[in-house]
Amino acid sequence: MLAKISVVILNYNTKELLEKFLPSVLASNHADFKVLVADNSSSDGSLEMVREKFPSIEIFETGENLGYAGGYNRALRDNKSEWYVLLNSDVEVHPDWLKYLDESVTKNNWSAAQPKILDYSNKEQFEYAGASGGYLDYLGYPLCRGRLMDTCEKDNGQYNEEVEIHWASGAALMIKASDYWEAGGLDEDFFAHMEEIDLCWRLHKLGKKVGVCPEANVYHIGGGTLSKQNSRKTYLNFRNGLVLLLKNLPIMELLWKFPYRLLLDGAAGIYFLFQGKRKDTWAIVKAHWNVFLRIGFWWGKRAKVQNTKHTMELLPKSLVFQYYLKGVKTFEKYIERK
Repeated sequence: MLAKISVVILNYNTKELLEKFLPSVLASNHADFKVLVADNSSSDGSLEMVREKFPSIEIFETGENLGYAGGYNRALRDNKSEWYVLLNSDVEVHPDWLKYLDESVTKNNWSAAQPKILDYSNKEQFEYAGASGGYLDYLGYPLCRGRLMDTCEKDNGQYNEEVEIHWASGAALMIKASDYWEAGGLDEDFFAHMEEIDLCWRLHKLGKKVGVCPEANVYHIGGGTLSKQNSRKTYLNFRNGLVLLLKNLPIMELLWKFPYRLLLDGAAGIYFLFQGKRKDTWAIVKAHWNVFLRIGFWWGKRAKVQNTKHTMELLPKSLVFQYYLKGVKTFEKYIERK
């Protein structure tokens, strides 16, 4: 079926989540969309359940676990829709979410956008993975309107305006198909975590715009596929955070910001150690080793994205300094403070 919008849900052994949340996606108030489940070689009966209970949903099988980036690239390669929506399996959507997103990207000429992402367990609070739009501080640390570090704010309507942002969350990411491929798609070597930030940075380098549509609401469980306490997630976040800078920062900024990030990563490792989280400390060490042992490989990726006329201006203040030393816990205060 050819549709203007393809809502694509990547699945790896999330049968219960699909069964719980697919009905809300299918009930979306939009006249021209389809739903596709892209399966990363699940073994929990997910596909059998989808075929039985949701026969209108298309299924694409990757044949192996390619991670978030590889799974989506493989599933989207032959998709002819004008727009993709990358949606996590642990997300419940408001009936009008897709309609509002479609209207926003058209009105604002955005290449990509996200809805407001709220906590499924507490729908008055922002959720970690994107909140009401993502930014990067000057060292490349991600933050959101509604979430600094692990502190998520209550949604009081303070971030309800449509604005351009640095990055849109991969938990619910609407992106123009032609721009997705012009930017090169998701970087499969990230495997998972921060690959949507990298993609949005490359969109900015092409002169494209990314925005947030807070009128569209979705409700995210978070950690539905990989817990925050999982050391594998720690490894991917710290490795990909460094790769993000290696690929995208201008060279003069990279020369001093990269060593600074390494020092702060080391401090985080010591902090984890004192908390008794030895696996997380070791994950940071392994992340650094991966980057340095494959520095030529990662640098080769940089060469492919640096020949552009555009750039993305990072926020000028340090998130780590403001949060831990100044006690700033809200995005509003972070933006205000000099």
